[in-house]
Amino acid sequence: MEKTRIAIIDLGTNTFNLLVTEIVGKTYRILAERNFPVKLGKGGIHKSTITEAAIERGIDALTNILIIISEYQVEGMFCYATSAVRSATNRDFFVNRIREEFGLTVHVIPGDEEAEAIYDGVKQVVRIGTDPVLIMDIGGGSVEFIIANKMGILWKSSYDIGLARILEQFHPSEPIRISEIEQIEAHFDNSCKSLFDAVKKFPIRRLIGSSGSFDTLAAMIAKENYPLLDLSKVTSFNIELDALEEIHNQLITTNSDGRKLIPGMDPNRVDNMVPASVMVQWILKKLNPAELIQSAFALKEGAVLQIIEKEL
Repeated sequence: MEKTRIAIIDLGTNTFNLLVTEIVGKTYRILAERNFPVKLGKGGIHKSTITEAAIERGIDALTNILIIISEYQVEGMFCYATSAVRSATNRDFFVNRIREEFGLTVHVIPGDEEAEAIYDGVKQVVRIGTDPVLIMDIGGGSVEFIIANKMGILWKSSYDIGLARILEQFHPSEPIRISEIEQIEAHFDNSCKSLFDAVKKFPIRRLIGSSGSFDTLAAMIAKENYPLLDLSKVTSFNIELDALEEIHNQLITTNSDGRKLIPGMDPNRVDNMVPASVMVQWILKKLNPAELIQSAFALKEGAVLQIIEKEL
């Protein structure tokens, strides 16, 4: 059977992600996966711009990404940009520079399309039945919520409440104060009213979290409770809610230096994990799901599935 190698490049607001896969028929295997902490939204996302320094970090990361891709002789490269780029007034400058320097066409995807790719990623590794589930993907610029079952998406929305935006809007203290948590939660309440209308229509009992924030929460819980477990070898992880609350209390009562010492902490997410944990606890209090599952698959794996179904 014919094999096709492709690379997916996800230009996220905090992280650029690379996935190299080999497609055989209607399935694929992962050949390489890398993450580059670019912080594309830093210093500019609240002004709807990408700063010169962030652009240079992005260009440097793409240079390294293309060096890795060159080792695999891929037949196609698919490059996606999300919230920081789609909301930037200078996005055309950035996209054109990437085209001129690397010959790469960047597809700036709208929030709805991002949500669809996330669902297509998650459903590959988490069993979704006939009952509606809520998928939550926390990004640097936006947060996607998707209500779905195994037949497909029932409702979806993308909100501009990503972690880079929260950090630049609220500038939380070290450690964060209770009053600051309450302000951030009120912001989430005001921003996500349509989500709660949707949940009334499609009640959910399971929450599925995808993205680096959920990966890091899972890693910290696993280090504490399952020290012999290698999370890189599993594609989903059941996050116990009491263990999650313990980690949350650690995150909100320590400063940056203290958070770096938490086993399982991603050093590139030390600042992001406080608003991320606040957001997760907020949604748990609002919806009270019975179960929380972390999915290691998200947008880029969903993009591979879409390419298999539509283009190959």
